[in-house]
Amino acid sequence: MQNYLTTIQNCTDMGSDIKSDSRSRILVTGGSGQLGSELKRLLGTNPSIFYTDVNELDITKREAVERFLLDNDIEIVINCAAYTAVDKAEDEETAAGKVNASAPRNLADSAIAVWRAGASAKGGPLIIHISTDYVFDGKSNRPYTEDFPTAPASAYGRTKLEGEQALINSGCNYIILRTSWLYSAFGSNFVKTILRLTGERDSLDVVFDQVGTPTFAGDLATVICKVLTKWELSTDKERRDLCGIYNFSNEGVCSWYDFAKEIVKRGGNSCKINPVTSDKFITKAVRPAYSVLDKRKIKETFGLVIRHWMEPLDDEKFWKNIQI
Repeated sequence: MQNYLTTIQNCTDMGSDIKSDSRSRILVTGGSGQLGSELKRLLGTNPSIFYTDVNELDITKREAVERFLLDNDIEIVINCAAYTAVDKAEDEETAAGKVNASAPRNLADSAIAVWRAGASAKGGPLIIHISTDYVFDGKSNRPYTEDFPTAPASAYGRTKLEGEQALINSGCNYIILRTSWLYSAFGSNFVKTILRLTGERDSLDVVFDQVGTPTFAGDLATVICKVLTKWELSTDKERRDLCGIYNFSNEGVCSWYDFAKEIVKRGGNSCKINPVTSDKFITKAVRPAYSVLDKRKIKETFGLVIRHWMEPLDDEKFWKNIQI
């Protein structure tokens, strides 16, 4: 049987790989989303790894979560589930909060309860939680470090920050991965939207005054594999030292306009991309003007070599898998 620590030897190179024969039982929430799908592609099907969506497990319901963790002896949870409808969240902050804030709390509290009952990991369970650049106000002019003061300007950002704080205060081992501009061949994202719209139009307006860094979900999934590996090979004390918040995106900086141009160039469309300012698009939620993340901490801790944001777009496998 091939475990995930063996499987990652075939992943994209982001630094030296580590081998081990140990294996924890893992729950991946949001299993059919962008990141969950990439994790499944990397880790494959395995009796020790459970991929769920809301139909299989509603993580907003504490009793259901605790029962699932107990029945399946889950030791590590990778929480890819999120309410990501940024504008809709302005009118549905309570609903967004159930998924983005209450659910992480349920996962952590349930994992602790199962562990204390003696049915889970010896050194305590781990929650790997995906967060966002939206926890910042987007007004900086230099990359955000993990300890930069948070000041979310939207309901989505507020609920994601509440989820972070719930994990930090839970007493459970946690690793929070903040990321930005996530895309993949799966799910809904900017790349697929641009490909669809440019296939329908002769020209398209895209904002140039919002800058950040795209993150290929496959690269983020590879980082999660690296985190899992280091966690498995660490002592209890080393694991406690690993807990915390980490930033991850691909390297480089661009605007949404720059990103769109590169997508169209590789996608083969002839649509003209026009740079416009954000005030041309009226949205309910405020978008960060600056979303660049400082990645020194995660690179140093896990020995990562991170690809430039254009590199995944040059991968033939990405274009082969994408469906518009």
